[in-house]
Amino acid sequence: MKKPILTTLFIATALGLQAGDWPQWRGPNRDGISRETGLHQAWPSAGPKRVWLSRDIGIGYSAPVVANGRLFVMGTKGGKEQLFAKEAKSGKTLWTAELGGIFNNSWGDGPRGSATVDGAKVFALGAGGGLICANTADGQVNWRVELTGDLGGETPKWGYSESVLVDGNFVICTPGGDKGTLAVLDKTAGEVKWRSGDWTDEAQYTSVIPADHNGQRQYIQLTMKTLAGVSAEDGKVLWRNAWRGRTAVVPTPIFRDGQVYISSGYGVGCRKITLKAGHKVVQDYHNRNIKNQHGGVLLHDGHLYGYSDGRGWTCQNFETGEVVWDSKEFGKGCVTYADSRLYCLEESSGTVALASADTAGWKEHGRFKLEPQTEQRKPAGRVWTHPVVANGVMYLRDQELLFAFDVRAK
Repeated sequence: MKKPILTTLFIATALGLQAGDWPQWRGPNRDGISRETGLHQAWPSAGPKRVWLSRDIGIGYSAPVVANGRLFVMGTKGGKEQLFAKEAKSGKTLWTAELGGIFNNSWGDGPRGSATVDGAKVFALGAGGGLICANTADGQVNWRVELTGDLGGETPKWGYSESVLVDGNFVICTPGGDKGTLAVLDKTAGEVKWRSGDWTDEAQYTSVIPADHNGQRQYIQLTMKTLAGVSAEDGKVLWRNAWRGRTAVVPTPIFRDGQVYISSGYGVGCRKITLKAGHKVVQDYHNRNIKNQHGGVLLHDGHLYGYSDGRGWTCQNFETGEVVWDSKEFGKGCVTYADSRLYCLEESSGTVALASADTAGWKEHGRFKLEPQTEQRKPAGRVWTHPVVANGVMYLRDQELLFAFDVRAK
């Protein structure tokens, strides 16, 4: 397997994406970071201008992705899970493609993960395990694979929630089970290339990240029991580190310069390891300074930002694991970064805050509340979809309601 290049420059040039596109879960590099500049540094009291509101994407928690003028998002509508393609500038639906039947859950039905755009193709995984590859132009489905029936996985309690990774000619997903935790498929035909047969944990709710380290391409994933890196060449486990998750393991791992950071909620906490020569794992720290349930943690300028259960919004030193500041001035929720600001969405109220991304402490530069809000959310559900910032627009979702706000500085 040739080692693919996945830098932002490669994505923007080889795939013809706009510089501000958000083509996959957590952005171009799967890190929750937008590289855009020229955005509002403060919001008026009513919030940024809303440019459109769509009400037709059905039920679910899937966050949108944006590429080449189109937006892709998943939802349950008309008795089935669907992938929706929209015109990004207007919110007009252009086509839909079926993913599978309804996934029912007490916390909310419908898809959880994000689609992944790769050139003229888009890949989407439904909560029930239906994975499709479709044409971005017209929605024609090129192939379909079931993570349960075809790949031997078992649907997690809250549904398959990962957003599949496309790396070079391959699609990487996490069916879990006896055949192997990870599966790599040929992106053209959907055929299995390898399984991680020496790692057979069940799937959780995290998404795979790619990494180049010690001269080798690898895929890093986290389960309830294990943090591991597997060879992109053949799926063999290069290294592993035991992890004792509870209830659900959700946040996507972070990789930086041979170091891997993870966090889990339900009282578990966070850990950073360093990968040494010979795939030796050295634990740098393990503490409960950030216990992140599912709102995500991001790394900016040597510091981690995210919500920690019990502590509140937290800035943590990446190298040492020590808390720089914490704050309960804003409620529990999810976070995205763009142009020196944190875009924070409070899950209980649907309030959105713009805050400084620095070590000086929690400082807001405006907040507003999403209006209207859905009447279709289940009682146990919240506003859990992560914010997306792409090409000067902030996208927010509350079930069937998809909002677009202009956040460009004039």
